[in-house]
Amino acid sequence: MKPITYRDAGVDIDAGDALVERIKPLAARTRIPEVLSDVGGFAGMCRIPQGIEEPILVSGTDGVGTKLKLAFQLDAHDGVGQDLVAMCVNDILTCGARPLFFLDYFATGKLALEQATRVVAGIARACEQSGCALLGGETAEMPGMYPPGEYDLAGFAVGVVGRKKIVDGTRTEPGDVVIGLGSSGLHSNGYSLARKVLDARGVKASAHVMELGRSVGDALMTPTRLYAKAVRAVVEASPAIDVRAMSHITGGGLPGNLPRVLPEGLGMRIDLGSFSRPAIISYLAALGPVDEQELRATFNIGLGYVLVVPKGDVERAQASLRSVGEDPRVVGEIIRVEASREFEKRVEFVGSPAK
Repeated sequence: MKPITYRDAGVDIDAGDALVERIKPLAARTRIPEVLSDVGGFAGMCRIPQGIEEPILVSGTDGVGTKLKLAFQLDAHDGVGQDLVAMCVNDILTCGARPLFFLDYFATGKLALEQATRVVAGIARACEQSGCALLGGETAEMPGMYPPGEYDLAGFAVGVVGRKKIVDGTRTEPGDVVIGLGSSGLHSNGYSLARKVLDARGVKASAHVMELGRSVGDALMTPTRLYAKAVRAVVEASPAIDVRAMSHITGGGLPGNLPRVLPEGLGMRIDLGSFSRPAIISYLAALGPVDEQELRATFNIGLGYVLVVPKGDVERAQASLRSVGEDPRVVGEIIRVEASREFEKRVEFVGSPAK
């Protein structure tokens, strides 16, 4: 009787080893001075940077969500790694933290070496652009757990900030100014709604749409923007800029994220005409149709990240952001609201969406 092997059970150890060898040079490009170990060991090691008074570690974890369903359909795996990094790193930036390292978890039924390499290469590129190390990760081959050609992604990031430099929103005051940084599209949120709209109207992801200037799928697969360079330009500016609060706009849109960084009794008034809305969001709104309230509660509607500063620091904050290629917009202000007001209703909208 022929012995049964692990490969017979659907797990290819050689393929996993080959992926690790492909990852090593990708991770090497993300190395920062604090890293003490290379990819391939049981654990990654990273020093806490010197010169930080009372260093506090900051962590965040996330996945890519159902955007992956489109990636499988379109064989578009090069950008989802950036989505993964951005969803984690952008979150820890809101505390004023410098991202130090990132780890990923890639799970699939049968490891496809080229596909996995494309995904991890995207993770490595995003880490390099964010100034953090790809310190390690895990590749899990689990036969029967996923349909052929599909996988799942998760990851987490760790950063550091001095205790006295933590940005937590507690010093925010009425009259402070909200500066917005644009999004590149849906980022990695609301894809269940987006796919539902396309299915309901019989629109294929491969369809070319004139107002988008490309296919629906290409627009939807645009990677999540990375804001690390922009945020560091402001929080490390000299002379210091008083950054009082920051928010990464993810699931729940502006109403679900902006109040998270504000003390009780404060809200935000956002001018919808002060920033542009990505064409893919307007397209989905018209195609659905999806009403305005649902759009605001599901998508970022054009703002991927916001910073709150006092009026006196607005010009310098914008100049710092422009120095790293951003197009910062004054999009609103901090206002007083009744402490009893519902969470999502602490964000007020004025004006009409910009054309």
